[in-house]
Amino acid sequence: MKKIHYTDRYLLNPHHPVTVFIIGAGGTGSQVATNLARMSIALQALGHPGLHVTVFDPDTVTEANIGRQLFSESELGLNKAVALVTRINRFFGFSWEAKGQCYPSGTSDSVLANIIITCTDTTRSRTGLWRFLKKHRERSYDDEKSPIYWMDFGNAQTTGQVLIGNVKSKIPQPSSTEYLPIPKMNVITEEVPYSTIREKDSGPSCSLTEALQKQDLFINSMLAQIGCDVLWRMLREGRTFYRGAYLNLDTLRVNPIPV
Repeated sequence: MKKIHYTDRYLLNPHHPVTVFIIGAGGTGSQVATNLARMSIALQALGHPGLHVTVFDPDTVTEANIGRQLFSESELGLNKAVALVTRINRFFGFSWEAKGQCYPSGTSDSVLANIIITCTDTTRSRTGLWRFLKKHRERSYDDEKSPIYWMDFGNAQTTGQVLIGNVKSKIPQPSSTEYLPIPKMNVITEEVPYSTIREKDSGPSCSLTEALQKQDLFINSMLAQIGCDVLWRMLREGRTFYRGAYLNLDTLRVNPIPV
């Protein structure tokens, strides 16, 4: 019997826009934010309240970012989150938010969102986030501050993966005679033993040429499209057969990750 995950019911008919945090506004994060803006417009056209997104990133726009990431020369020196969200708000008429800081902030007053999306370069950021999110797994009620799903993007130069899992311990599933409903999808830190990985900091790139040696031109945008399509189907159709995918640009192959 084919496995399926039914989207948490709260996200399908909320009384307010679904809250989303994007952590990292670089190569992938800038693409994801733009995709979510289009998604919000489409959801609203279907009678859904749409999305309210907050982007977190402490970094500023440099010349090496222009071209591979969604920034222009006029935004040099600006905070990435602020530049990105300001542009999206002007274009779509939104009131999304930007925070020029890391998330979580390290203090006890860090706020939460329904969907957390990580587009970061380090394993440390993922493990730190999971330590924070695990404290909120057992919330017995749903509102705009209840963390429900965590989607993570990660990539090398020409390969990458995206994976969505639930922060909540289990998400109630309806009975089905056609499929096998799965109440729990593992998050990335439950799939990858990050504690055994020794990470090297490659440092910031000084030029676009150098940046392309680390991450090719279209790996981020391709990965963002795949991940956002998974999320789009979860919000529009209320279900998913896949919790992510592996992408290889060298072979032009996308391998889905079943629920």
